[in-house]
Amino acid sequence: MSTATRSKLTSSTFRLAGLALGLAAASSAMAADLTVISFGGANKDAQTKGFYQPWEATGKGKIIAGEYNGEMAKVKAMVDTNSVSWHLVEVESPELARGCDEGMFEEIDPAILGNPKDYVEGTIQPCGIGFFVYSTVMAYNADKLKTAPQGWNDFWDVNKFPGKRGLRKGAKYTLEFALMADGVAPKEVYTVLATKEGQDRAFKKLDEIKPHIQWWEAGAQPPQFLASGDVVMSSAYNGRIAAVQKESNLQIVWNGGIYDFDSWAIPKGAKDADAAKEFIAFTLQPQQQKVYSSNIAYGPANKKAVMLLDPALGKDMPTTKANIANQVAMDVTFWADYGEQLEQRFNAWAAK
Repeated sequence: MSTATRSKLTSSTFRLAGLALGLAAASSAMAADLTVISFGGANKDAQTKGFYQPWEATGKGKIIAGEYNGEMAKVKAMVDTNSVSWHLVEVESPELARGCDEGMFEEIDPAILGNPKDYVEGTIQPCGIGFFVYSTVMAYNADKLKTAPQGWNDFWDVNKFPGKRGLRKGAKYTLEFALMADGVAPKEVYTVLATKEGQDRAFKKLDEIKPHIQWWEAGAQPPQFLASGDVVMSSAYNGRIAAVQKESNLQIVWNGGIYDFDSWAIPKGAKDADAAKEFIAFTLQPQQQKVYSSNIAYGPANKKAVMLLDPALGKDMPTTKANIANQVAMDVTFWADYGEQLEQRFNAWAAK
C-alpha cells in the first residue's frame, strides 16, 4: 500500500471517527436527563409507570425522580440564587398561580399540547400544565368505626366519633373544611373565607378539635395513620386512599371534598427547558394519561384518555358525576390572594 493511499485512509478514518463523535455528542445533547420532583408515594409510583419509564424507553434521556412536600421556599431559593437544579416540579394550583406572579416559573406555550379542547378546563395555565385532577377528601377506616361519617360536621363530632383526627398541616383545605363543619354550604365557602369574620370563624372552629388533631404533611401519611388506628378519620388525597383499598377497609367520603389539578411547572432558569416542555407534552398524551390514571385514582387531564380507561375505575375518580356533585372546586385566585397571610396566621395558631 502506498504512502499516499495510507494517508488517505488514515484521513478518512479520522473524519469518520470525528463524525461518529459529533453524532454521539449531538445525541447526548438531545437526550437530556431531567430531574423531576413530585409529591412521592403512590402518586410517584403511578408517574413512574405512566411517564418516567415510557419516556426513558424513547431514548430521550433518563428521569432523575425526586420528591418534596410542596415547599415553594426551595424553588424560590434556587431561582433567586440562579442555582436551579430541578427541571420540572409538581405543584398545586394556588402555588402555581402565586409562583407565576412572582416570576418563579417559566411561561409555557400551550401550543406544545395541540388542541386545547382535548383537555379538561383549567388544565392549561400560563406557567404550568395540569396533568391530573385529584380531590382532598375525608377518609376513615371502616374496621374502626361502628357508623360511617357523612361529612365534616361528623369529623368535628368527637363525642360520636371519639379519637384523633388527621388534618394536613396548613391553612389550605383545613380552613375550608372547618367552615363546612360549621354549616357553611360548599358553594359559599370562599365567599365566607374572604371576610375577616369568616377567617375568624374558621380558626374558632379549629380550636374545638385542636387537641384531637394529628397533623400530616406528606400524602402517604393519612393512609398509614388510618390503617394503624392512630386516627379515626383524616383528610387525605383520594388517590392515596384508593391505592390501599385492596388490602384495607379505608373508605372515602366525597361529600365536602375539594378538587384541584396538580401541574407541571419549570423553575425559572432551569437548563434544558425545551426538553422539559417536550416531557410535559409526552405526559399529557392519551396513552400516558391512561396508564397513569390506571395506577392511581386521579382523573386524567386529557379527555381522550377517559375513553381508554376501564369503566370500573370510574367509581374511584374525583371527576365522576356522583363523586363531584357535592365537592368544591379549589379557588386558585383566592389562595393566590390570601394564601400567604392565612398560612402565616395558621402557623402561628398551630404553634400555640
